[in-house]
Amino acid sequence: MLKQRRRLRSRIFISFAVFGLALTLLFAISAMYLRQRLENQLLGNALERNLNGYAKAFYLDPKTARGQPLEKVLGHVFSKRKFSNVPFAWRDLGNGVHTLTQRLPDGRIEEYKIAVRKDPDYWFFLTYESSNLLRSQKQLTYGLIGVVLAFAILSVLIGAWLSVRVIRPVSELAGRLRASRRAGGLQKLAPHFADDEVGELARALDEYAERLTGMVRRDHEFNADVSHELRTPLAVIASTTELMLAAPEMSEKLRERLKRIERATRQAAGIIDALLLLARAERQGPADGETTDVARTAAEVLELQRPQLRSKPVRVELHVEAPLVVHAPASVVSVALSNLVGNAFKYTQEGDVQVRVQEGRVLVEDSGPGIKPDEADHLFERGVRGEGAKGGGAGLGLAIVRRLCDLYGWRVRLAPRPEGGAVAILEFDTAPRDNRAAA
Repeated sequence: MLKQRRRLRSRIFISFAVFGLALTLLFAISAMYLRQRLENQLLGNALERNLNGYAKAFYLDPKTARGQPLEKVLGHVFSKRKFSNVPFAWRDLGNGVHTLTQRLPDGRIEEYKIAVRKDPDYWFFLTYESSNLLRSQKQLTYGLIGVVLAFAILSVLIGAWLSVRVIRPVSELAGRLRASRRAGGLQKLAPHFADDEVGELARALDEYAERLTGMVRRDHEFNADVSHELRTPLAVIASTTELMLAAPEMSEKLRERLKRIERATRQAAGIIDALLLLARAERQGPADGETTDVARTAAEVLELQRPQLRSKPVRVELHVEAPLVVHAPASVVSVALSNLVGNAFKYTQEGDVQVRVQEGRVLVEDSGPGIKPDEADHLFERGVRGEGAKGGGAGLGLAIVRRLCDLYGWRVRLAPRPEGGAVAILEFDTAPRDNRAAA
């Protein structure tokens, strides 16, 4: 399960509010615990001192010592002959201070403390009615609850203010990045920020943008150089082939081979155009009003790819079941179909490869080893090859097809063929580019 993502501002706000609330609760609980502990300790010590003084006074003069030694403190003395008169709840108490409860005639429960001293001949008891102490503890509890609520509200308010203040430089950095992207030019970010963590991030982004811009510039220059350098020898091959085909004494077999060279030269030029198109990383593939007859391009692709079969017993058929014209350069359609047909030839050792041109789409069916449905989409990733591939290859063909489809709004997918093998389905968007832009 994916973890729920929170905005940085929310995380700062929640963290500060939770920290403030936890700190306040810890303070309140500690205050209540220390007050109760200190009160019990001080009261117990006072009762023990009073009890010892009360016992000492009793031994000096039993008549004057009986009674109430202090306010709210009652003294009780039982002689050895009258131990049976000791209240039942007191009999088993050991020396020291204890906390007991008793039910009053009106039904209320009252808590009191009792100090016990048991001598051989006399038992001494001092009782202290602690209802006022309990009331003060309740008042303190209510007061601390109010303080906790007040500090919780204060923590929320400070957390909200602090989160806005802390995140403001980061939001400003993001806004400047978006503005720089919309402007289409490289703008320095570091001069707009202080020499702090956000400023350091801005400087790192500036350095990264400079390196990335340099890489893109070098890539564009490389593509332009490669395009120029490759087109020159291709133009020489094309012109030489044309001159040789014009020779009247050329044999028919040699003429057919020269025509194959001519088609391969056109295909290479189309591949260069398509790859340069991908290298520009445009959002939409340009058409410039150019349309392509898919059936005719498919026939040329089959003829160019046929040498891949070599001597394999594979039957190749083209079925034009409906006319299909797409608004895209022929070179782009040719590259897409060449990769799909080339894959079918590569994986099929015997049987048949059938290309069906239907309304809005092309099907390339083969009788090869087939594919697993859950692996079909994975085969369009760069560097991934099927299990039955023979010979060399970098696993880039289907990835190029997917990128061309993304560029022109087409769709491509692979699926198992019902009668065995695999089928590649290339679905075109046949609407003109101007109509799609208006929609």
